[in-house]
Amino acid sequence: MSTTNDDAVEGAPESGGRRVASAGPVSHAIFRVARIHKLLAGQLLREVGLYPGQELLMMRLWDEGPQRQADLTAVLDADAPTVARSVRRLERAGFVRRSPSPVDGRVTIIEATPASVGLRQAVERIWADLERMTVADMDDSRQADTLRALEQLERNLTAAQEDRG
Repeated sequence: MSTTNDDAVEGAPESGGRRVASAGPVSHAIFRVARIHKLLAGQLLREVGLYPGQELLMMRLWDEGPQRQADLTAVLDADAPTVARSVRRLERAGFVRRSPSPVDGRVTIIEATPASVGLRQAVERIWADLERMTVADMDDSRQADTLRALEQLERNLTAAQEDRG
């Protein structure tokens, strides 16, 4: 094998020993943390029969009241078929009700049902557990610093997205 790096694996690209992820260490860390967080959230949510993302839809309904399905799609930053599928599943489980808008019959209004009260308590417990697992032994100051850093990253990425759009 003829390479300039004696430790190189045959057929592997030559990179001088540098990993591709090192080009964006913060982005790579965000990806890793988000992936693990989503997996853990999914495991916890499955215990109460929810798919990841459905709790966000329900939280919006519990916090803001009945919503147009199109508004839920926008606020959740999801595509319409995904939200429609979630609404159907939640409706079959008895947690939401769909009805035509009294103002515009073409619009569907989604609302949480009284049967979702127990689910709300379970979701609140899951989110509190997930928060405890996420911050673990971080003191209040470290948590506040982390939250500020994440908010800055969100602002940076939002601005970059707007500049590209």
